[in-house]
Parts: sequence; structure tokens; C-alpha cells
Amino acid sequence: MNSSDSSALQAEFQAGKIAFERGNYRKSVEHLERASALVNPNSVLGGTVQTWLVTAYQATGQQQEAIALCRQLTAHPDWKTRKEGKRILYILEAPKLQTRPEWLTQIPDLENLADRDARDRVGGSPMPAKGRATSESSQFKLESVDLSQVNTEDNRFVWVALLAALVLLGSLMWFA
Repeated sequence: MNSSDSSALQAEFQAGKIAFERGNYRKSVEHLERASALVNPNSVLGGTVQTWLVTAYQATGQQQEAIALCRQLTAHPDWKTRKEGKRILYILEAPKLQTRPEWLTQIPDLENLADRDARDRVGGSPMPAKGRATSESSQFKLESVDLSQVNTEDNRFVWVALLAALVLLGSLMWFA
């Protein structure tokens, strides 16, 4: 592999990892597939690229592709890649548990949130807009504290800690 192929491989691999970590799984699959085509599949780096590709396939819902590639990884020459492939394959082939609808939390679709008007947003800023009083700010009232209940007596801890620090510094200077 020449240096241009190596730099292209590293660029595609890094772009695929960054896209995956940012949640852009489709772009991650594209970059990782290109990286996988540039690398020797039996090398350690090839196994790493393919492992990332399995995870990206799974994130995009391409379950069959993920399982097929993971089965290939279980026969990889590198034992760490084989072990990781077996671990991921076990997870991918695990039976799906049945869940009740009341156990799940529905997440709203925020795809078109940027298109909406800022006035429609609720709780967009912790600070109220100028000139407007909010009902939330009236809910928070400061409680008065009875100062006669506060313990203001010196417990001498500060003086003991200060004396210990001075003794420590003095002994360090003496022995230095």
C-alpha cells in the first residue's frame, strides 16, 4: 500500500468514526465502506475498520449486513478481532424482548424543529424575555433564614489544619 492509499484510508476511517460519534450513521457507513475497500481485510486495521462498519450497519438498521460481516469477523486472523466479532454477533443475534407500550417513552420527532418559529418553543431559554413576567419566576421565592439557628461558634478545625500545614512546610524546609 502506498502513502496516498494509506492517507486516503486514514482519512476515510477517521471521517467514518467522527460521523458515527456525531450520530450521522449513514455517512459513517459510506466512509467506513470506502475505508474497508482500501484496507487489507485480514490486517489488524482491517478488522478494526470492519468492526466499526458492523456497528454503523447496526445503527442504520441494516441488521442482515451487520450480522453477515460480523460472521466474517469471527474467522479473522487477529484473535482480538475474532473475540470482538463473536461478542458483537452474540448481541446481534440475541432474541428481541417483548415490551409493553407503557414501558416505553415516546420521543417526539424534532426533525423540523429548526423550521418552526422561535415563539412556538417552550422553555427555549432559562431566562424570561425582557418585559415579560413568567408564572415560573413567581413560583420561586426566597425563604428567610433565622440567623439565631445558625451555628457560628468556632470549632477550631481551621486553626488545626493551618497549624498542620505550617508544621509540614517547616519540616520540608528543615530537611531540604
